[in-house]
Amino acid sequence: MLAGQPATADRGTAAMSKFYDALETRDPAERERAQMAALPVQLAHAKANSPFFADWLKDIDPAAVTSRAALATLPVLRKSMLGAMQKKAPPMGGMLAVPMRGVRHIFMSPGPIFEIDTDEADFFRGARGMHAAGFRADDIVLNTYSYHLTPAGMMMESSLRAIGCAVIPAGTGNTELQLDAIEAIRPTAYVGTPSFLRILLEKAKETGRDVSSITKAVVGAEAFPPPLRKDFNERGIFALQGYGTADLGSIAYESEAIEGMILDEGVIVEIVRPGTGDPVAEGEVGEVVVTTFNKAYPLVRFGTGDLSAILAGPSPCGRTNARIKGWMGRADQRTKVKGMFVDPEQVIAVQKRHPELAKVRLEVDWIDKADCMTLKAEVAGGGSPDLAKAVEASIQTLCKVRGGVSFVAPGSLPNDGKVIADDRKYE
Repeated sequence: MLAGQPATADRGTAAMSKFYDALETRDPAERERAQMAALPVQLAHAKANSPFFADWLKDIDPAAVTSRAALATLPVLRKSMLGAMQKKAPPMGGMLAVPMRGVRHIFMSPGPIFEIDTDEADFFRGARGMHAAGFRADDIVLNTYSYHLTPAGMMMESSLRAIGCAVIPAGTGNTELQLDAIEAIRPTAYVGTPSFLRILLEKAKETGRDVSSITKAVVGAEAFPPPLRKDFNERGIFALQGYGTADLGSIAYESEAIEGMILDEGVIVEIVRPGTGDPVAEGEVGEVVVTTFNKAYPLVRFGTGDLSAILAGPSPCGRTNARIKGWMGRADQRTKVKGMFVDPEQVIAVQKRHPELAKVRLEVDWIDKADCMTLKAEVAGGGSPDLAKAVEASIQTLCKVRGGVSFVAPGSLPNDGKVIADDRKYE
């Protein structure tokens, strides 16, 4: 049960309406009271049951943290810290607040960083956003997120099953096989990256395949620019975005109003000045910091590294929770390309593998409605085709995303401290 959820919340009635449950339309003051009442209980649980939080919050009295101002005095736990913590105390860095026998899966994201789920229904809380996109019981959904090691496939499946959807566990790639499945099974909805949905639609058009059964989609893991949304609409697919992380689950989601992203009912979101824990004024861009009410993996003031801002006023759709503008970039140089995070450390690892590369800069762009990245590398003498091929292989291996290589003259790259330059423009 989510923080402050009324015991009488009627999912049976809500399933037939545009709202997932009564939480979405409650008075904002009621929501705030419920969350602030649940917050000290969650902090006490984390401190009592998680070795990490017992130390992290050792000087904190949970009973005193009953307001946003009090929450803002707690330290920010940054995602960039998780890898070192988990290496020190594998596999979860001492952050679990349940015995390991209560864990269903352990996932591995790039870094590597490990995440978990349990048998709790809709553990990642994604059903609310899918309901907002029109997903209902008896829909058949093509799930094209990966099921291998990384959590995305299982995250989506658990939320879809909570609604009552049948799921095609398609995973990534295999475009022809996926088109075979679409024609044979006739799914009504899609979840995955917007770029892969575009690939499926373009391939279907090119080869005369029938994918008209898909009329709605929830997309995520990468940017969803307006031209691509318009393209989907013109093909008869109503697509909305979800925003979340493997650690936190759902953070926010779009509704049919398509005016910002509505915060999930199961989290407290703060927007703070990057590099600090200080909340910024409404409307100011800052880092998204999230506290969850997850009992198994209780993240407190978790700094996502993502940038966003709070929008003024409620959504026109009738949901009353606060809204954010959506993903507005990274507070650090870490960036997401084709649904995968790429870190400066990975780029430097490519450079170190090839001593011929004096200086490198990964440039990310948006070309032909798709992410594209090129490693620009200073090489004396201009490099060679064999070196370019070897560097491209290293990019694939170390960054988990394909990228091109461009050799440039020594001293020609900007002296701005950037290892990754995100130059994507979507208009």
